[in-house]
Amino acid sequence: MRRLSSTFTVFYKRVFPLTALLIPILAGAALWHASMHGRAPIGWLSLLPSLVIFLVGLAIYRKLIVDLVDEVWLDADQLVVKNGGQQARIRLVDVINVNATVMINPRRVTLSLRADSRFGRSIAFMPATVGGVGAAFKPDPIATDLIGRIDALRQVLR
Repeated sequence: MRRLSSTFTVFYKRVFPLTALLIPILAGAALWHASMHGRAPIGWLSLLPSLVIFLVGLAIYRKLIVDLVDEVWLDADQLVVKNGGQQARIRLVDVINVNATVMINPRRVTLSLRADSRFGRSIAFMPATVGGVGAAFKPDPIATDLIGRIDALRQVLR
């Protein structure tokens, strides 16, 4: 079996939200405390920037990260998908479309399926691709490999 998903998925899904969303909360609490002791502007106004940062971070998290599965493995002509202690096997011929994002961090590969799986009709994961200079403008090698494998399997089945 070959791992297709990044090992950083756990960091992005669990550690990043705690740190990125906790910082504006702590900054807001510090400003609130300072305003209560007469060293900063009015109390509720000091919380406004922190609240905006928190809401924008939450929106980005919900749009880009929350739907990522934990692990995706390639096992011959099947994908083994793991998320939250659950596991599903998906045949490559059941994948309708492979879509990879470009110039978005974290990178995402989204698989559209013919039928519902345990994780829904589409599965998104962070590919284990190593970036570099100019890598943001190139197609993801994992997505390209998956597209080639799926096309080859469809040719055999015809």
